[in-house]
Amino acid sequence: MFEKILIANRGEIALRVQRACRELGIKSIVIYSEADKDAKYVKLADEAVCIGPANLAQSYLNIPAIIAAAEITNAQAIHPGYGFLSENAEFAKRVEGSGFVFIGPRSNAIATMGDKVKAKEAMIKAGVPVVPGSEGELPLSIAAVTKIAAKIGYPVIIKAVAGGGGRGMRVVHKEEDLESALEITRSEAQAGFGNPAVYMEKFLTKPRHIEIQILADEYGNVIHLGERDCSMQRRHQKIIEEAPAPGITEKMRKEIGAACVKACKQIQYRGAGTFEFLYEDDQFFFIEMNTRIQVEHTITEMITGVDIVKEQLYIASGEKLRYKQSDIKITGHAIQCRINAEDPFTFVPSPGKIVLCHFAGGIGVRVDSHVYSGYTVPPYYDSMIGKLISYADNRTHAINKMKGALLETSFSGIKTNIPLHLDLMNDKGFCIGEQSIHYLENYLKNK
Repeated sequence: MFEKILIANRGEIALRVQRACRELGIKSIVIYSEADKDAKYVKLADEAVCIGPANLAQSYLNIPAIIAAAEITNAQAIHPGYGFLSENAEFAKRVEGSGFVFIGPRSNAIATMGDKVKAKEAMIKAGVPVVPGSEGELPLSIAAVTKIAAKIGYPVIIKAVAGGGGRGMRVVHKEEDLESALEITRSEAQAGFGNPAVYMEKFLTKPRHIEIQILADEYGNVIHLGERDCSMQRRHQKIIEEAPAPGITEKMRKEIGAACVKACKQIQYRGAGTFEFLYEDDQFFFIEMNTRIQVEHTITEMITGVDIVKEQLYIASGEKLRYKQSDIKITGHAIQCRINAEDPFTFVPSPGKIVLCHFAGGIGVRVDSHVYSGYTVPPYYDSMIGKLISYADNRTHAINKMKGALLETSFSGIKTNIPLHLDLMNDKGFCIGEQSIHYLENYLKNK
Protein backbone atom coordinates (compact mmCIF):
# COMPACT_ATOMS: atom_id res chain seq x y z
CA MET A 1 0.00 0.00 0.00
CA PHE A 2 1.12 3.57 -0.67
CA GLU A 3 2.67 5.58 2.15
CA LYS A 4 1.79 8.99 0.68
CA ILE A 5 -0.49 10.19 -2.11
CA LEU A 6 -1.38 13.54 -3.61
CA ILE A 7 -5.06 14.48 -4.04
CA ALA A 8 -5.40 16.54 -7.23
CA ASN A 9 -8.82 18.01 -6.57
CA ARG A 10 -10.84 20.23 -4.24
CA GLY A 11 -14.12 20.35 -2.33
CA GLU A 12 -15.92 17.39 -0.80
CA ILE A 13 -14.14 14.78 -2.94
CA ALA A 14 -10.75 15.94 -1.65
CA LEU A 15 -12.00 15.41 1.90
CA ARG A 16 -13.58 12.05 0.92
CA VAL A 17 -10.28 10.72 -0.46
CA GLN A 18 -8.45 12.12 2.55
CA ARG A 19 -10.74 10.14 4.87
CA ALA A 20 -10.04 6.90 3.01
CA CYS A 21 -6.29 7.59 3.21
CA ARG A 22 -6.49 8.17 6.96
CA GLU A 23 -8.28 4.85 7.45
CA LEU A 24 -5.59 3.01 5.51
CA GLY A 25 -2.70 4.81 7.23
CA ILE A 26 -1.72 6.74 4.10
CA LYS A 27 -0.44 10.31 4.40
CA SER A 28 -2.42 12.73 2.24
CA ILE A 29 -1.08 15.73 0.38
CA VAL A 30 -3.59 18.21 -1.01
CA ILE A 31 -3.15 20.89 -3.60
CA TYR A 32 -5.17 24.08 -3.38
CA SER A 33 -5.67 27.39 -5.12
CA GLU A 34 -5.40 30.70 -3.28
CA ALA A 35 -9.21 30.79 -3.14
CA ASP A 36 -9.30 27.48 -1.22
CA LYS A 37 -6.68 28.23 1.41
CA ASP A 38 -9.25 28.00 4.25
CA ALA A 39 -10.85 24.72 3.12
CA LYS A 40 -11.30 21.99 5.74
CA TYR A 41 -9.27 19.39 3.83
CA VAL A 42 -6.35 21.84 3.53
CA LYS A 43 -6.30 22.29 7.31
CA LEU A 44 -6.55 18.51 7.88
CA ALA A 45 -3.95 17.40 5.31
CA ASP A 46 -0.56 16.00 6.28
CA GLU A 47 0.88 18.39 3.69
CA ALA A 48 -0.72 21.09 1.55
CA VAL A 49 0.72 22.83 -1.50
CA CYS A 50 -0.68 26.03 -3.01
CA ILE A 51 -0.35 25.68 -6.77
CA GLY A 52 -1.72 28.98 -8.04
CA PRO A 53 -4.49 31.56 -8.08
CA ALA A 54 -8.23 30.84 -8.29
CA ASN A 55 -8.16 30.63 -12.09
CA LEU A 56 -8.57 26.95 -13.05
CA ALA A 57 -6.01 27.02 -15.85
CA GLN A 58 -3.41 28.24 -13.37
CA SER A 59 -4.31 25.84 -10.57
CA TYR A 60 -6.49 22.72 -10.75
CA LEU A 61 -5.95 22.29 -14.51
CA ASN A 62 -2.23 23.12 -14.36
CA ILE A 63 -0.62 19.74 -15.07
CA PRO A 64 3.05 20.81 -14.61
CA ALA A 65 2.23 22.46 -11.27
CA ILE A 66 0.38 19.36 -10.00
CA ILE A 67 3.21 17.02 -10.97
CA ALA A 68 5.75 19.40 -9.43
CA ALA A 69 3.74 19.34 -6.19
CA ALA A 70 3.88 15.54 -6.21
CA GLU A 71 7.63 15.63 -6.80
CA ILE A 72 8.52 18.07 -4.03
CA THR A 73 6.38 16.19 -1.48
CA ASN A 74 7.67 12.74 -2.50
CA ALA A 75 4.19 11.41 -3.26
CA GLN A 76 3.93 7.94 -4.75
CA ALA A 77 0.57 8.30 -6.48
CA ILE A 78 -1.98 10.91 -7.57
CA HIS A 79 -5.75 10.63 -7.04
CA PRO A 80 -7.63 12.87 -9.52
CA GLY A 81 -11.08 12.78 -7.85
CA TYR A 82 -13.82 13.71 -10.32
CA GLY A 83 -14.10 16.59 -12.78
CA PHE A 84 -11.04 18.72 -13.59
CA LEU A 85 -8.32 16.37 -14.96
CA SER A 86 -9.83 13.07 -13.80
CA GLU A 87 -10.73 11.92 -17.34
CA ASN A 88 -7.87 13.64 -19.13
CA ALA A 89 -5.81 10.93 -20.84
CA GLU A 90 -2.86 13.30 -21.31
CA PHE A 91 -2.77 14.03 -17.57
CA ALA A 92 -2.82 10.31 -16.73
CA LYS A 93 -0.03 9.72 -19.26
CA ARG A 94 2.06 12.55 -17.80
CA VAL A 95 1.52 11.21 -14.28
CA GLU A 96 2.63 7.74 -15.36
CA GLY A 97 5.57 9.15 -17.34
CA SER A 98 6.75 11.12 -14.29
CA GLY A 99 7.06 7.97 -12.21
CA PHE A 100 3.84 8.24 -10.20
CA VAL A 101 0.87 5.89 -10.07
CA PHE A 102 -2.34 7.34 -11.48
CA ILE A 103 -5.16 6.19 -9.20
CA GLY A 104 -7.53 5.30 -12.00
CA PRO A 105 -7.46 3.50 -15.34
CA ARG A 106 -4.51 3.56 -17.70
CA SER A 107 -4.28 6.53 -20.03
CA ASN A 108 -5.14 4.45 -23.14
CA ALA A 109 -8.42 3.27 -21.52
CA ILE A 110 -9.32 6.86 -20.63
CA ALA A 111 -8.60 7.93 -24.22
CA THR A 112 -10.75 5.12 -25.67
CA MET A 113 -13.73 5.73 -23.39
CA GLY A 114 -13.39 9.51 -23.59
CA ASP A 115 -13.94 9.39 -27.35
CA LYS A 116 -17.67 8.78 -27.59
CA VAL A 117 -17.44 7.12 -31.02
CA LYS A 118 -14.60 4.77 -30.01
CA ALA A 119 -16.42 4.00 -26.77
CA LYS A 120 -19.58 3.08 -28.64
CA GLU A 121 -17.61 0.86 -31.03
CA ALA A 122 -15.97 -0.89 -28.07
CA MET A 123 -19.36 -1.48 -26.43
CA ILE A 124 -20.88 -2.92 -29.61
CA LYS A 125 -17.92 -5.28 -29.85
CA ALA A 126 -18.46 -6.35 -26.22
CA GLY A 127 -22.19 -6.92 -26.72
CA VAL A 128 -23.34 -3.96 -24.61
CA PRO A 129 -26.62 -2.50 -26.02
CA VAL A 130 -26.23 1.00 -27.52
CA VAL A 131 -28.58 3.73 -28.72
CA PRO A 132 -29.25 3.44 -32.49
CA GLY A 133 -27.16 6.05 -34.28
CA SER A 134 -24.50 6.97 -36.82
CA GLU A 135 -21.61 4.63 -37.43
CA GLY A 136 -18.90 6.87 -36.05
CA GLU A 137 -18.33 10.55 -36.71
CA LEU A 138 -20.81 12.34 -38.99
CA PRO A 139 -19.58 13.23 -42.51
CA LEU A 140 -19.28 16.87 -43.59
CA SER A 141 -21.87 16.48 -46.34
CA ILE A 142 -25.30 17.69 -45.18
CA ALA A 143 -26.92 15.41 -47.76
CA ALA A 144 -25.20 12.38 -46.23
CA VAL A 145 -26.12 13.49 -42.70
CA THR A 146 -29.76 13.97 -43.77
CA LYS A 147 -29.86 10.36 -45.00
CA ILE A 148 -28.41 9.11 -41.71
CA ALA A 149 -31.00 11.07 -39.72
CA ALA A 150 -33.85 9.74 -41.87
CA LYS A 151 -32.63 6.19 -41.35
CA ILE A 152 -32.44 6.62 -37.55
CA GLY A 153 -35.77 8.46 -37.40
CA TYR A 154 -36.59 11.80 -35.79
CA PRO A 155 -36.13 13.13 -33.17
CA VAL A 156 -32.34 12.73 -33.19
CA ILE A 157 -29.63 14.22 -30.99
CA ILE A 158 -26.28 15.51 -32.27
CA LYS A 159 -23.42 15.12 -29.80
CA ALA A 160 -19.79 16.22 -29.68
CA VAL A 161 -17.39 13.27 -29.95
CA ALA A 162 -15.24 14.81 -27.20
CA GLY A 163 -18.20 16.15 -25.20
CA GLY A 164 -19.37 15.59 -21.66
CA GLY A 165 -21.12 17.19 -18.72
CA GLY A 166 -24.22 17.93 -20.76
CA ARG A 167 -22.37 20.24 -23.17
CA GLY A 168 -22.02 19.95 -26.93
CA MET A 169 -25.38 18.37 -27.78
CA ARG A 170 -28.53 19.45 -29.61
CA VAL A 171 -31.89 17.77 -30.24
CA VAL A 172 -33.37 17.96 -33.76
CA HIS A 173 -37.08 17.23 -34.20
CA LYS A 174 -37.45 17.78 -37.96
CA GLU A 175 -35.31 17.73 -41.10
CA GLU A 176 -35.46 21.48 -41.82
CA ASP A 177 -33.67 22.19 -38.49
CA LEU A 178 -30.89 19.67 -39.10
CA GLU A 179 -28.33 21.80 -40.96
CA SER A 180 -28.33 24.73 -38.53
CA ALA A 181 -28.22 22.39 -35.51
CA LEU A 182 -25.27 20.57 -37.04
CA GLU A 183 -23.33 23.80 -37.61
CA ILE A 184 -24.03 25.13 -34.11
CA THR A 185 -23.06 21.86 -32.40
CA ARG A 186 -19.83 21.61 -34.41
CA SER A 187 -18.94 25.18 -33.44
CA GLU A 188 -19.70 24.49 -29.78
CA ALA A 189 -17.65 21.29 -29.90
CA GLN A 190 -14.67 23.14 -31.38
CA ALA A 191 -14.91 25.95 -28.84
CA GLY A 192 -15.56 23.75 -25.82
CA PHE A 193 -13.41 20.69 -26.53
CA GLY A 194 -11.02 21.66 -29.33
CA ASN A 195 -12.57 19.04 -31.59
CA PRO A 196 -15.47 19.80 -34.00
CA ALA A 197 -16.33 16.14 -34.64
CA VAL A 198 -19.93 15.14 -33.85
CA TYR A 199 -22.05 12.01 -34.07
CA MET A 200 -25.79 11.30 -34.06
CA GLU A 201 -28.11 9.12 -32.00
CA LYS A 202 -31.82 8.44 -31.73
CA PHE A 203 -33.35 10.81 -29.17
CA LEU A 204 -35.38 8.81 -26.67
CA THR A 205 -38.47 10.67 -25.48
CA LYS A 206 -38.85 9.58 -21.82
CA PRO A 207 -35.77 7.62 -20.81
CA ARG A 208 -34.35 7.20 -17.34
CA HIS A 209 -30.65 7.60 -16.59
CA ILE A 210 -29.34 4.34 -15.12
CA GLU A 211 -25.70 3.66 -14.39
CA ILE A 212 -23.71 0.59 -13.38
CA GLN A 213 -20.75 0.87 -10.98
CA ILE A 214 -17.79 -1.44 -11.65
CA LEU A 215 -14.46 -2.25 -10.02
CA ALA A 216 -11.60 -3.91 -11.89
CA ASP A 217 -8.03 -4.81 -11.02
CA GLU A 218 -5.03 -5.13 -13.32
CA TYR A 219 -5.23 -8.92 -13.27
CA GLY A 220 -8.49 -9.15 -15.20
CA ASN A 221 -10.82 -9.49 -12.21
CA VAL A 222 -13.97 -7.38 -12.59
CA ILE A 223 -17.18 -7.02 -10.57
CA HIS A 224 -20.21 -4.72 -10.70
CA LEU A 225 -21.90 -3.13 -7.68
CA GLY A 226 -25.40 -2.80 -9.08
CA GLU A 227 -27.15 0.22 -10.51
CA ARG A 228 -28.11 3.78 -9.63
CA ASP A 229 -30.95 5.93 -10.96
CA CYS A 230 -29.75 9.45 -11.78
CA SER A 231 -32.77 10.65 -13.75
CA MET A 232 -33.52 13.76 -11.66
CA GLN A 233 -31.50 16.21 -13.73
CA ARG A 234 -31.58 19.85 -14.74
CA ARG A 235 -29.72 20.76 -17.94
CA HIS A 236 -28.04 17.35 -17.85
CA GLN A 237 -26.70 18.00 -14.34
CA LYS A 238 -27.77 15.47 -11.71
CA ILE A 239 -29.50 16.75 -8.56
CA ILE A 240 -30.90 13.61 -6.88
CA GLU A 241 -29.60 10.05 -7.22
CA GLU A 242 -30.78 6.78 -5.72
CA ALA A 243 -29.82 3.12 -5.52
CA PRO A 244 -31.02 0.62 -6.39
CA ALA A 245 -33.03 2.00 -9.31
CA PRO A 246 -36.82 1.63 -8.97
CA GLY A 247 -38.24 -1.09 -11.20
CA ILE A 248 -34.96 -2.80 -12.10
CA THR A 249 -35.27 -6.51 -11.39
CA GLU A 250 -32.50 -8.79 -10.16
CA LYS A 251 -32.55 -10.51 -13.57
CA MET A 252 -32.05 -7.18 -15.40
CA ARG A 253 -29.29 -6.20 -12.97
CA LYS A 254 -27.41 -9.44 -13.54
CA GLU A 255 -27.70 -9.23 -17.32
CA ILE A 256 -26.60 -5.61 -17.75
CA GLY A 257 -23.97 -5.98 -15.02
CA ALA A 258 -22.49 -9.01 -16.76
CA ALA A 259 -22.32 -7.08 -20.05
CA CYS A 260 -20.42 -4.25 -18.34
CA VAL A 261 -18.03 -6.71 -16.69
CA LYS A 262 -17.35 -8.31 -20.09
CA ALA A 263 -16.67 -4.90 -21.66
CA CYS A 264 -14.19 -4.02 -18.91
CA LYS A 265 -12.29 -7.25 -19.45
CA GLN A 266 -12.21 -6.62 -23.18
CA ILE A 267 -10.70 -3.12 -22.88
CA GLN A 268 -8.44 -4.24 -19.98
CA TYR A 269 -9.92 -1.65 -17.67
CA ARG A 270 -8.45 -1.00 -14.22
CA GLY A 271 -9.96 0.87 -11.26
CA ALA A 272 -13.43 2.22 -10.54
CA GLY A 273 -15.68 3.16 -13.44
CA THR A 274 -19.30 3.77 -14.33
CA PHE A 275 -21.29 2.71 -17.38
CA GLU A 276 -24.08 5.19 -18.10
CA PHE A 277 -27.26 4.07 -19.87
CA LEU A 278 -30.54 5.49 -21.04
CA TYR A 279 -33.31 3.11 -20.03
CA GLU A 280 -36.69 3.04 -21.75
CA ASP A 281 -39.32 0.30 -22.25
CA ASP A 282 -37.24 -2.23 -20.29
CA GLN A 283 -34.24 -1.69 -22.57
CA PHE A 284 -30.78 -0.38 -21.72
CA PHE A 285 -28.85 1.82 -24.20
CA PHE A 286 -25.19 2.67 -23.47
CA ILE A 287 -24.33 6.37 -23.72
CA GLU A 288 -20.88 6.73 -22.13
CA MET A 289 -18.45 5.48 -19.53
CA ASN A 290 -17.02 7.64 -16.76
CA THR A 291 -13.48 6.50 -16.05
CA ARG A 292 -13.34 7.90 -12.50
CA ILE A 293 -15.08 8.02 -9.15
CA GLN A 294 -18.60 9.48 -9.43
CA VAL A 295 -20.19 12.17 -7.26
CA GLU A 296 -22.92 9.62 -6.47
CA HIS A 297 -20.63 6.75 -5.46
CA THR A 298 -21.93 7.23 -1.92
CA ILE A 299 -25.32 5.58 -2.48
CA THR A 300 -23.71 2.45 -3.95
CA GLU A 301 -21.46 2.29 -0.90
CA MET A 302 -24.51 2.47 1.36
CA ILE A 303 -26.39 -0.43 -0.28
CA THR A 304 -23.36 -2.71 -0.78
CA GLY A 305 -21.08 -1.87 2.15
CA VAL A 306 -18.14 -1.48 -0.26
CA ASP A 307 -15.89 1.57 0.25
CA ILE A 308 -15.22 2.43 -3.40
CA VAL A 309 -12.46 4.97 -2.72
CA LYS A 310 -10.56 2.52 -0.54
CA GLU A 311 -10.89 -0.08 -3.30
CA GLN A 312 -9.42 2.44 -5.77
CA LEU A 313 -6.38 2.73 -3.52
CA TYR A 314 -6.01 -1.04 -3.10
CA ILE A 315 -6.28 -1.61 -6.86
CA ALA A 316 -3.86 1.20 -7.78
CA SER A 317 -1.30 -0.17 -5.29
CA GLY A 318 -1.27 -3.44 -7.25
CA GLU A 319 -3.48 -5.61 -5.06
CA LYS A 320 -5.99 -8.05 -6.49
CA LEU A 321 -9.67 -7.20 -6.22
CA ARG A 322 -10.77 -8.01 -2.69
CA TYR A 323 -14.33 -9.00 -3.68
CA LYS A 324 -15.93 -11.60 -5.90
CA GLN A 325 -19.29 -10.98 -7.57
CA SER A 326 -20.91 -13.46 -5.19
CA ASP A 327 -19.78 -11.28 -2.25
CA ILE A 328 -21.88 -8.33 -3.42
CA LYS A 329 -25.29 -8.18 -1.75
CA ILE A 330 -27.62 -5.22 -2.31
CA THR A 331 -29.53 -4.31 0.83
CA GLY A 332 -31.93 -1.46 1.53
CA HIS A 333 -32.28 1.81 -0.37
CA ALA A 334 -30.19 5.00 -0.48
CA ILE A 335 -30.92 8.50 -1.79
CA GLN A 336 -28.49 11.36 -2.32
CA CYS A 337 -29.38 15.06 -2.57
CA ARG A 338 -26.70 17.39 -3.90
CA ILE A 339 -26.65 20.52 -1.76
CA ASN A 340 -25.71 23.51 -3.90
CA ALA A 341 -25.01 27.12 -2.95
CA GLU A 342 -27.65 28.59 -5.25
CA ASP A 343 -31.16 29.97 -5.35
CA PRO A 344 -33.44 26.91 -5.16
CA PHE A 345 -35.65 27.95 -8.08
CA THR A 346 -33.71 30.46 -10.23
CA PHE A 347 -30.46 28.46 -9.77
CA VAL A 348 -28.42 31.67 -9.58
CA PRO A 349 -25.18 30.80 -7.68
CA SER A 350 -24.96 32.09 -4.11
CA PRO A 351 -21.29 32.27 -3.11
CA GLY A 352 -20.27 34.04 0.10
CA LYS A 353 -19.63 33.49 3.78
CA ILE A 354 -21.60 30.77 5.55
CA VAL A 355 -22.56 32.40 8.84
CA LEU A 356 -24.03 29.20 10.24
CA CYS A 357 -23.99 25.64 8.92
CA HIS A 358 -25.71 22.70 10.56
CA PHE A 359 -26.07 19.26 8.94
CA ALA A 360 -28.46 16.51 10.00
CA GLY A 361 -27.35 13.31 11.71
CA GLY A 362 -28.73 10.09 13.10
CA ILE A 363 -28.91 6.47 11.99
CA GLY A 364 -28.93 6.13 8.21
CA VAL A 365 -27.89 9.74 7.49
CA ARG A 366 -24.55 10.47 5.83
CA VAL A 367 -23.00 13.86 5.06
CA ASP A 368 -20.11 14.37 2.65
CA SER A 369 -19.22 18.06 2.80
CA HIS A 370 -16.15 20.26 3.13
CA VAL A 371 -17.95 23.38 4.39
CA TYR A 372 -18.40 24.68 7.94
CA SER A 373 -19.70 27.74 9.80
CA GLY A 374 -17.51 30.68 8.86
CA TYR A 375 -16.35 29.13 5.58
CA THR A 376 -16.57 31.33 2.49
CA VAL A 377 -17.91 29.62 -0.65
CA PRO A 378 -15.74 30.93 -3.52
CA PRO A 379 -17.45 32.15 -6.71
CA TYR A 380 -14.98 30.47 -9.06
CA TYR A 381 -16.01 26.81 -8.96
CA ASP A 382 -18.96 24.42 -9.01
CA SER A 383 -21.75 25.43 -6.61
CA MET A 384 -22.00 22.03 -4.87
CA ILE A 385 -21.12 22.40 -1.19
CA GLY A 386 -22.12 18.97 0.05
CA LYS A 387 -24.07 15.76 -0.33
CA LEU A 388 -26.80 14.55 1.99
CA ILE A 389 -27.47 10.80 1.89
CA SER A 390 -30.26 8.82 3.52
CA TYR A 391 -30.33 5.03 3.90
CA ALA A 392 -33.23 2.84 5.03
CA ASP A 393 -34.67 -0.63 4.51
CA ASN A 394 -36.85 0.47 1.57
CA ARG A 395 -37.40 3.41 -0.79
CA THR A 396 -40.37 4.92 1.05
CA HIS A 397 -38.48 4.95 4.34
CA ALA A 398 -35.39 6.41 2.63
CA ILE A 399 -37.51 9.26 1.18
CA ASN A 400 -39.06 9.93 4.60
CA LYS A 401 -35.65 9.87 6.24
CA MET A 402 -34.35 12.33 3.62
CA LYS A 403 -37.24 14.70 4.37
CA GLY A 404 -36.24 14.76 8.02
CA ALA A 405 -32.56 15.21 7.19
CA LEU A 406 -33.31 18.13 4.88
CA LEU A 407 -35.48 19.78 7.53
CA GLU A 408 -32.68 19.41 10.09
CA THR A 409 -30.02 20.84 7.76
CA SER A 410 -29.72 24.62 7.80
CA PHE A 411 -27.51 27.37 6.40
CA SER A 412 -27.46 31.11 6.92
CA GLY A 413 -25.47 33.67 4.95
CA ILE A 414 -26.00 31.92 1.61
CA LYS A 415 -28.91 30.40 -0.28
CA THR A 416 -29.07 26.66 -0.94
CA ASN A 417 -31.30 24.35 -2.98
CA ILE A 418 -32.65 22.56 0.11
CA PRO A 419 -36.20 23.96 -0.44
CA LEU A 420 -36.24 22.40 -3.94
CA HIS A 421 -35.14 19.04 -2.53
CA LEU A 422 -37.90 19.18 0.08
CA ASP A 423 -40.47 19.92 -2.63
CA LEU A 424 -39.25 16.96 -4.67
CA MET A 425 -39.29 14.58 -1.71
CA ASN A 426 -42.99 15.46 -1.39
CA ASP A 427 -43.72 15.25 -5.11
CA LYS A 428 -46.14 12.43 -5.95
CA GLY A 429 -44.49 11.56 -9.28
CA PHE A 430 -41.06 11.19 -7.72
CA CYS A 431 -42.41 9.28 -4.74
CA ILE A 432 -43.96 6.62 -6.99
CA GLY A 433 -40.84 6.42 -9.17
CA GLU A 434 -42.14 8.08 -12.35
CA GLN A 435 -39.03 10.17 -13.00
CA SER A 436 -37.27 10.38 -16.37
CA ILE A 437 -34.38 12.60 -17.45
CA HIS A 438 -36.96 15.23 -18.49
CA TYR A 439 -39.04 15.00 -15.32
CA LEU A 440 -37.35 17.78 -13.34
CA GLU A 441 -37.27 20.24 -16.25
CA ASN A 442 -41.03 19.72 -16.74
CA TYR A 443 -41.65 19.97 -13.00
CA LEU A 444 -39.85 23.33 -12.86
CA LYS A 445 -41.73 24.65 -15.90
CA ASN A 446 -45.07 23.75 -14.32
CA LYS A 447 -44.02 25.24 -11.00
